[in-house]
Amino acid sequence: MKTSLFQNVMRILLGTFMLFAGIAHLTFQRTEFLAQVPHWLPDNPGFKDFVVVSSGVVEIILGLAMIFWVKQKVKVGIALAIFYVLVFPGNISQYTNGIDAFGLDTDLKRLIRLFFQPVLILWALWSTGAFKKKTAWEKAK
Repeated sequence: MKTSLFQNVMRILLGTFMLFAGIAHLTFQRTEFLAQVPHWLPDNPGFKDFVVVSSGVVEIILGLAMIFWVKQKVKVGIALAIFYVLVFPGNISQYTNGIDAFGLDTDLKRLIRLFFQPVLILWALWSTGAFKKKTAWEKAK
């Protein structure tokens, strides 16, 4: 799928952001990411740490794929969009439970953060050309 120079720059920027976030999960922001694990998941410190570490590894993989796996960029963009949907409950949990992390120390800041998730989903799909990709059903018409 052909994408513009601007889309490519934005795809690489998003990939870099994901790579940074994944590294942060594993290192210097691990405690803050632990605070985002939804309370409805098992309240076991080892399990919660597994959730943070595994999501960090997935973010690193998706970030690298967004940057380097150009031939599969549409599939990677869709995978990243799905990932953003899957981790959204953590953001909701942070808001509903009033958890301070990442400088989000008021209900208003945590609420505003929720509206950025759709932006990330659209960014992943748009920057990879996923909106332009014809499905098998459309091709068959």
